[in-house]
Amino acid sequence: MVKSKIDNSEEANIPEGITRHTLETPRGLECEVTNYGCRIMRMMVPDREGEFADIVLGFDTIEEYFKKPENFFGSIVGRVANRIRGAKFKLNGTPFDLPVNEEGTHIHGGPEGFHSKVWNVLAANESFISFTYNSKDGEQGYPGNLKLKVTYGLTDDHGLTIQYQATTDKATPVNLSNHSYFNLRGAGNGDINDHVFKINASKYLPVDSDQIPLKEPATVKDTVFDLRKPQVVGELLKTDDDQLKIGKGFDHTMVTDKKGLRVVAEVLEPESGRIMEVMTDEPGVQFFCGKAMEKKIKGKGGKTYGERSAFCLETQHFPDSVHRIGFPSVILKPGEVYRSTCIYRFDVKI
Repeated sequence: MVKSKIDNSEEANIPEGITRHTLETPRGLECEVTNYGCRIMRMMVPDREGEFADIVLGFDTIEEYFKKPENFFGSIVGRVANRIRGAKFKLNGTPFDLPVNEEGTHIHGGPEGFHSKVWNVLAANESFISFTYNSKDGEQGYPGNLKLKVTYGLTDDHGLTIQYQATTDKATPVNLSNHSYFNLRGAGNGDINDHVFKINASKYLPVDSDQIPLKEPATVKDTVFDLRKPQVVGELLKTDDDQLKIGKGFDHTMVTDKKGLRVVAEVLEPESGRIMEVMTDEPGVQFFCGKAMEKKIKGKGGKTYGERSAFCLETQHFPDSVHRIGFPSVILKPGEVYRSTCIYRFDVKI
């Protein structure tokens, strides 16, 4: 069975019932998760020499996550991942006010979103675990009782799958994502400037000063956002580009090409040879790096996470979709089932 343990530390006033669970495969891939925020705490991945390293940023103890929940390390975010302008929206003529948690904006479900909740363990074995959470009508301002299920699973081909499912009794926005920060050198092992990115997106969403999409998706052609061929991210971040200035680096939705479950991104760290491939059935992926750790944070093993120490590739629908008729809808209605899949698959370049 899955290796599990209850976190009984008394160093902080953390909620009761928090557990940690380790998934593993015969080939040595390991993933540690916790029901606090339904988050990934550790991901052990081999390099070309067969040496394993933990490639997700975070903390060593539950207490540290509890004290700094605004960092979203490894957590499921929602009800709505990304930003909602003005922290409010209308649905079927009814206005809804949401808590502000980023300079006049509502982001990642609010300050007490899913990242701060204690989820229930539904089922588990050595290679998968399913968590559930019931979000009550009115929680963080959202309508409807929302029933959630998130399953993490490891595959024999070095893949980590994340499967999302949700139902509601009232129409409500839903846009779930995982907010893991990755460094393929290993958590806290320097910056990601040498990482090589390829993102299968012919369009992206330019943003305003509040990092809300301006209008329609724009072509990546002849811009710093053209990652259809592999690009070294440290070189891209040197570009004098207005959009990069707004985000202090990349913090933009890439509008992924094609539909259905497909590869949307690939990242290579040349020194270790580690490769991460991202698959999803979502229309977008939030590419986040550059300012990722603008404020230095002490993380695992006492290592400091500084600027450009991580990247995120968050599969999701588009930001501010509740206000955009032309964007793919994020409204879930009674009788419908929300489903989404993300796969992070790991390999090495010899």
